[in-house]
Amino acid sequence: MGEFLTLPLSKLSASDANMRKTARDSGLEELAASIAAHGLLQNLTVRPVLDGQGQETGRYEVVAGGRRLAALKLLAQRKRLPKAAPIPCALLGTANALEVSLAENSYVPPHPADQFEAFHHLHAAEGLPALEIAARFGVAERTVKQRLKLGAVSPRLMAQYREGLMTLEQLTAFALTDDHARQEQVWGDLTWNKSAETIRRLLTQAHVPATDRRVRFISIAAYEAAGGPVLRDLFSADDQGVYLEDVPLLDRLMAEKLEADAVTVRAEGWKWVAVHPEFAYGLAAGLRRAYPVPAPLDANEQAALDALEQDYEALSNRLQGDASPEADTAFQDLEARIAALRDREAYDPDDIARGGAFVCLGADGALRVERGFIRPEDEAPPEPVPQPAPLPAARGEPEAISAAVEEETDGLTSLSERLVEELTTHRTAGLQAALMDRPDVALAAVVHALALPLFHGGGYLPQSCLRLETAPVVFINPVADGSAARAVASRHDDWARQVPSSPDELWAWVLVQETAVLARLLAFCVATLVHGVQAPWSHDPRRLAHADALATVLDLDMSRHWSATVDSYLGRVTKAHIVEAVGEGVSARDAEAISGLKKGEMAEQAERLLAGRPWLPALLRTVRREPAPALDQAAE
Repeated sequence: MGEFLTLPLSKLSASDANMRKTARDSGLEELAASIAAHGLLQNLTVRPVLDGQGQETGRYEVVAGGRRLAALKLLAQRKRLPKAAPIPCALLGTANALEVSLAENSYVPPHPADQFEAFHHLHAAEGLPALEIAARFGVAERTVKQRLKLGAVSPRLMAQYREGLMTLEQLTAFALTDDHARQEQVWGDLTWNKSAETIRRLLTQAHVPATDRRVRFISIAAYEAAGGPVLRDLFSADDQGVYLEDVPLLDRLMAEKLEADAVTVRAEGWKWVAVHPEFAYGLAAGLRRAYPVPAPLDANEQAALDALEQDYEALSNRLQGDASPEADTAFQDLEARIAALRDREAYDPDDIARGGAFVCLGADGALRVERGFIRPEDEAPPEPVPQPAPLPAARGEPEAISAAVEEETDGLTSLSERLVEELTTHRTAGLQAALMDRPDVALAAVVHALALPLFHGGGYLPQSCLRLETAPVVFINPVADGSAARAVASRHDDWARQVPSSPDELWAWVLVQETAVLARLLAFCVATLVHGVQAPWSHDPRRLAHADALATVLDLDMSRHWSATVDSYLGRVTKAHIVEAVGEGVSARDAEAISGLKKGEMAEQAERLLAGRPWLPALLRTVRREPAPALDQAAE
């Protein structure tokens, strides 16, 4: 290397002899910010630019330090540095320019842990705020905060990272908390599954994620305003890495907000309003529900509706064939205003005076208000009606059930009674949801149920999975929150709005309905009678066999309504069942891979492997057969 000299920036240009050809502009903003804050810490290596006769031109090309030159030019372009600013340079002697460039770039970059700890030292020891550090090094403030978090991880864990015994993803997960003892405890407790996801779950198992319905209901801002501590993962997007630490405070705020919302509902005039954290089916057990009916329009409202309909007709005539977005918007606006008047509903004042409402938190985190429930003691006294003559008693003794039918061969002894009941309740909900859209199958099912006792004796145990009584199956949680049970409940509400509110008017209404309407209503009514639940006190082989046959005809696919999770199945069965599930649903190799894990870890790993796969336990599977010709049609 030759002499050292200072040259004006305007006299310097990049050289083709610089060995760095790839990603020359990578990190240029950060480098420029660093030079602006700390100065040029390393000289440029230059050589004179010669003319065609080999004479020096007074300009110099930079053979080593091309990125530094580009950063200096960027600062000059932004007027943060004079165009002729003096730049320290080393004049290249006789050495080969490419060789010098290659030698200068032969360095080992620092370990990321060194950078994390250096940033943390600037912040903790020298008192530099994150924003100033970001400005000095040309990076985003969020990036600095992330590096500060990583630099604050337990020194023991940082040592593991330096030695290659921990990945950056794992270290990032530990940055969720500043508690070194907790970090080290979790790392020491991990066995086979050391994923970042598992680390985060263990660090936050006593907290509530921001995605919880309670948090969505009250908002993080309201929780923090009440003094609630929040744990934030700087490496997660949106609310995915936000956790609330004070669960009792969260529950109190939720209860207070529900109670405040209940005040508005009480102002509607209901006899009673009950507040509950969720709307469980048991809340409405034994209560009749009244539904709103179309509200009559007064003279002013009717005039407004007539005017809107005239405007709609005039617009249709004027814009006929016009498919522009403006025309579509105009039509949608009028349709919405017309529907708001036409579709208005209101409860009967008598129902409000004797009925009540439940104010609850919905599964989506929104307020859920269920109105119109009437307690038996609040019902109006019924008018006396003529009683029909009793039917003659059926003759004949019930047939004996064969020992082959009575014998339990389902192989479910290793499953708990509670799990069996829950799974078969899920399946019952699925059967109901499928049957309510098949009037043809519903008609066959109800005829079958009615014909059995007439032609084959009633029997001590039921032979059909239909319960010919008015009360539908009441689903237990968590089945009630499943998609099948919610579909049945939604269809029930749809029909309740269509049928007369008075039982005295129902017969006349039924007589004037079209056959297609009655067929759909029949399908729904029959669907609610399906009873395929297998409980300790209700294990009827023929009834359950008929539920299987019905599932086959309906081509029931329970994977649309149920999936194997730790809570729904994997955490409640033996290890052999878990291995069997993974072997059937994923692969024998994956089943073998988890076979040596502890049960808790095995269940969690199995849930991850089975996620998105249509595996079902035997109790939820449907035997696939060719459907009967008469039923091989979709309901019209």
